[in-house]
Amino acid sequence: MGSTGIPAWRQAWAAPPFRTAFLGAVLAGSALVAVLPRFFAWIGAKPGSRLHDPVLDRFGPMDVSGLTFGVLYAVLAVAIVSAARHPWRLLQGLYAYLLMVLLRMAAMASFTLEPPDGIIPLVDPVTQLFYPGAAPFLKDLFFSGHTATLVLMALLVPPGRVRWLAALGAATVALLVLAQHVHWTLDVVAAVPAAWAAWWAAGALLARWGLSASEEAA
Repeated sequence: MGSTGIPAWRQAWAAPPFRTAFLGAVLAGSALVAVLPRFFAWIGAKPGSRLHDPVLDRFGPMDVSGLTFGVLYAVLAVAIVSAARHPWRLLQGLYAYLLMVLLRMAAMASFTLEPPDGIIPLVDPVTQLFYPGAAPFLKDLFFSGHTATLVLMALLVPPGRVRWLAALGAATVALLVLAQHVHWTLDVVAAVPAAWAAWWAAGALLARWGLSASEEAA
């Protein structure tokens, strides 16, 4: 049974492979931050496809931005605080998030979509920093980043109440972005296996480097 909290961080940071992998994630994240505005500018200019979505056709869009951000950032805060006590799990989470962003970029480039009819822009104060221009960016679609992020949080935290909270938050945000017509139904559904694939791939990558979240209590 491994330790958690500050003792676990001291133990993890004392291991050179952990420090190298952690700093590598920070550098990779910085590179992605620099690339994203240009990538989204390219996606914005790229013609996209439109989908027939019988789910969205059944109800008109409604502005639920405040509720969406309330659920999203509350769950993120609770999950990150919980995961911060487990450095090895957090390391896997960092790599999983980076891989998820890369997977989203590949998905959007391969399957570019136009926004649904009646979309009410969901202007996220954080992600808006990575989009080109001042106008809301509407083609950040396949797959839903907000939904996938909360699914990833459910995988990141150890089993227990916080995991159930993150899962419930992911389901709630998925429904809210559909209610606002911010995403196609396909975007939301695809977010679940995409997040799981990123988590699994991060674990496999770290295991290949001789690192694993099993270094501590699960």
